[in-house]
Amino acid sequence: MDSTALALNDKSASVEAIQFIVIDIGDEQYGIDIKYVDNIIRMTKIRRVPNVQHYFEGVINLRGEVVPVMSLRKKAGLPDVELTDESRIIIIKIENNAPVGVIVDSVKEVVTLPVDSLEPANKNSTKTQVTYISGIGKFENRLISLLDLSAVISDKETA
Repeated sequence: MDSTALALNDKSASVEAIQFIVIDIGDEQYGIDIKYVDNIIRMTKIRRVPNVQHYFEGVINLRGEVVPVMSLRKKAGLPDVELTDESRIIIIKIENNAPVGVIVDSVKEVVTLPVDSLEPANKNSTKTQVTYISGIGKFENRLISLLDLSAVISDKETA
């Protein structure tokens, strides 16, 4: 194979794409960049911790490690709902930070989105949307709001 054919093959293989785990929170679908997902577990006993932000549910013991767990619903100001068999805790690990668990209504699927199908968040949106949403991904006939995990797991309140 000559170098032109190699270059063409390399170029076609270099189409950038990102994998996202699609989750449901209420009637909305959100995407979490898979590179930050350490684990997805079924609901387990969460031990309450006093004097923490209202959206922190407590801590869990995950293979000997104490992991704080927060509710994405409460953090986003959505009404609380009863947990179901579909509810999951997604363990998020961002760079050198300690892991944090986030409770979601359900985990739907893993999708691969080409980078050119991603749109940045509309900066004219409400404060909460801009704070927690980094962009919108187009997949088939759906729009998936892409979560900015650094903003979601920060201790800062947006309201």
